Amino acid sequence: MTSTPRAATRPFAGRLVARTVAVPDPGPLLSLLPEDAPVAWLRRGEGIVGWGVAASIRTTGTGRFDEAVEWWHDVASTAIVRDEIGVPGSGLVCLGSFAFADEPGDSVLVVPRVVVGRRGDHTWVTLIGDDELTPPPDLEPQPEPRPPGNVVFTDGDVDGAEWEAIVARAVARINAGELEKVVLARDLVATTDEPLDVRWPLRRLGRTYEMCWTFHVDGLFGATPELLVRRERGLVTSRVLAGTIRRTGDDDRDLALAATLARSSKDLEEHEYAVRSVADSLAPHCSSMNVPESPFVLHLPNVMHLATDVAGVVPDTDSSTVLELAAALHPSAAVGGTPTKVAIEMIEEIEGMDRGRYAGPVGWMDASGDGEFGIALRSAEYSGTRVRLFAGCGIVADSDPEAELAEAQAKFVPVRDALTAR
Repeated sequence: MTSTPRAATRPFAGRLVARTVAVPDPGPLLSLLPEDAPVAWLRRGEGIVGWGVAASIRTTGTGRFDEAVEWWHDVASTAIVRDEIGVPGSGLVCLGSFAFADEPGDSVLVVPRVVVGRRGDHTWVTLIGDDELTPPPDLEPQPEPRPPGNVVFTDGDVDGAEWEAIVARAVARINAGELEKVVLARDLVATTDEPLDVRWPLRRLGRTYEMCWTFHVDGLFGATPELLVRRERGLVTSRVLAGTIRRTGDDDRDLALAATLARSSKDLEEHEYAVRSVADSLAPHCSSMNVPESPFVLHLPNVMHLATDVAGVVPDTDSSTVLELAAALHPSAAVGGTPTKVAIEMIEEIEGMDRGRYAGPVGWMDASGDGEFGIALRSAEYSGTRVRLFAGCGIVADSDPEAELAEAQAKFVPVRDALTAR
C-alpha cells in the first residue's frame, strides 16, 4: 500500500533555521504528539518525536537513497543551526522511511517543524523553519487519541494455506541448491470503524515494547526490535536478529524454549547468514570491527530472537552518513536472504505481494550524518480506515511451512494488539 510518488518539496523559500533549547522534562514524549503530521523514534522513553513539516522529499526506484542523501546534504549544508544541547538527536534532524524494493516504491525524508527529544538527563525542543522568532510551544500532554472502534482482521494478498504452499516451494528450491535462505513475508488487513489516529497504537506499542524502537513516519508505524545501523561520532553498531521462537507466557517454559532456540541448528544457520551479510556490508566502511562468535537470546513480550550486536569504527576518511550505511546494508540477509540477489528475485517471483516500506530502513539523521535507522519490522502502513500489517520469516532448508505460519502469526501480535487494546 504505497503512496503516489511526488516530487521533492520544500514548502518555503530560503534556508532552514533550526534552534534547539533545553526544556524541563515534559513526561512521556508520545503523549505530546498532536495530530499534525506526527513522527516518532523512541526506545525506553528516549529518542525524538516531532510534528509539522518544515521540508520533505519523496524518492522512488533504485536511486531513492542517493537522491535522499543528496537532498539532505543540500538542506543541512545551507541551514543555520543553533544548538545549545549538542547531543545525538538535537539540532537539525530529519526522519525517514524507505521502500523495501527498487520498484514499486515510495520513500520519504521529512524535517518536522517541532522536534522534542530526550537522552539521559537532557530534554530539549528544536524549532525548524525559516526564522528564529517563533517561541517554543507549550509541551503539554495531548488528550487521549480516539480509539479505532471495532477492528476487523482479514487475510491480505495471500491467505494462510497459500502462504504455506509458497514456503514449501521455497524450501524445495533451497534444497535443490538455488540459494541458502529466503525471507518470505505476508500481510494482514485490519479495517477500523474510524480513520486511524496513529497516536493510539503508538502509545500502546511504546508501553508494551519499550525495548524496541517505536516509530512513525508518513503512515508507517511499528515497534522494531532490529537496529539496522547507528552512526555516532565515528562508531557504528548494528543489531542483527534472525531465528525466532514464540513465547508461551510461562517463565519456566520460556527459559527452556530460549535454551532450545540457542541450540537450534536451523535457527543458528539462519542467524549466521544474517550476521555475515551485515559484517560484509559494513567492513568496507570500518577500520576495525567486533563480531561476536555466538548470539544471545533477546526476550520480547511475544517472541524470543537470536541476536548479535555488530560494532565497528568508521575512520575520518569515510564520510558516509548513517543513511548511506543503511543503504549499503539493505537488504540484509535478515529481511532478504542469502545470496541476496537470488533471494530478492525469488521474493519478487513467489511472495505474491508488494511489501511497500515494510522491512525497509526507518529512522532519523542529523546534520552531521549521524543517527539511527532500524528495519521496519512489527509494522503496518495505514490510510483512513485500512491498516495493513506485515510479518516475515526466514526460510532455510529444514523450515516447516506450518511452523513458519505460526511464527508469522506471532509477529503480527504487537501491532494487532496495539490496534485492539483498551
